[in-house]
Amino acid sequence: MLLLPDMQPRRFLIPLLIAAAVSASPALAQDKGTVNPKPLPPLANPNDPKLGAKELFARKYLPAASDKPRVVGFYAHGCIAGAEGLPINGEAWQVMRLSRNRYFAHPDMIALVKRLAMTAKKDAGWPGILVGDMSQPRGGPMLTGHASHQVGLDADIWLTPAPGRQLSRGEREEMSATMMVREDRLDIDPRVFTPSHLVVIRAAAQEPTVQRIFVNAAIKKALCREAKGDRSWLHKVRPMYGHDYHFHIRIRCPPGSGECETQPEPDGSEGCSAGDLAFWFKDSTLHPKPPKVPPKPKPPMTMAQLPPACRGVLNLPDAKQ
Repeated sequence: MLLLPDMQPRRFLIPLLIAAAVSASPALAQDKGTVNPKPLPPLANPNDPKLGAKELFARKYLPAASDKPRVVGFYAHGCIAGAEGLPINGEAWQVMRLSRNRYFAHPDMIALVKRLAMTAKKDAGWPGILVGDMSQPRGGPMLTGHASHQVGLDADIWLTPAPGRQLSRGEREEMSATMMVREDRLDIDPRVFTPSHLVVIRAAAQEPTVQRIFVNAAIKKALCREAKGDRSWLHKVRPMYGHDYHFHIRIRCPPGSGECETQPEPDGSEGCSAGDLAFWFKDSTLHPKPPKVPPKPKPPMTMAQLPPACRGVLNLPDAKQ
């Protein structure tokens, strides 16, 4: 693996999440990381039943050893043993925000990201892709952002093509992704969202294991407008809040993963009619009024709310690196 002067080999690059990360702000692609993360402090009582499970999973810096990958639970409440780490540099990809330690996933997802990167290079003319958050080494809830990404079957891909050079560690923490949507949120910005973006998103959606692709509604509108020929992949592309500078890939439960909770398949329609998209462009959706009474913060998800097997995943020894 090619290393930068300020990058250490992967076994030593496992970044320690910063203590300041306990804020409740979403962990978006635009949030910056740090090149000098500080270790999280030890927990006074890790067996406290009221303790957020995110505190425990965030302190596991390596995957759980397992003879084969084991996906437990649902995308938004689960964990994974036997996850793989995506190499931080590849022929056509670079991993961003290394300090988050979220570049782990099921081997099927790792393989898919590598294929997509090569397709982006070959068919879209991109130098490569920039890979955002996948999962933590053992999945589970995260200190910031992402209700999902807990079982190694989700991955965020920046809509900013990789540059034609290797980014430094500092750039990976500080660089912002490019906003693809106009300020009025009604359509894409044609200055930055190009036909090559359709090629990359279509390639991801056409992967057989992919169940859903989440994008901003303005991007979905543009894909509906511009897609030619075979449009059968469009039904997998679902509008979602945010997702205006990255797209989110979700794959199905892998074969033989009996502990993995499946999600219903999206309906077979393209999702391109005016009625399909109307909700997303209503003024009340684009400019929601704040509630008269601010909602109380939800208590963090505890271990009792996760599948019981996730306790065992936490307690497994570290996988050999």
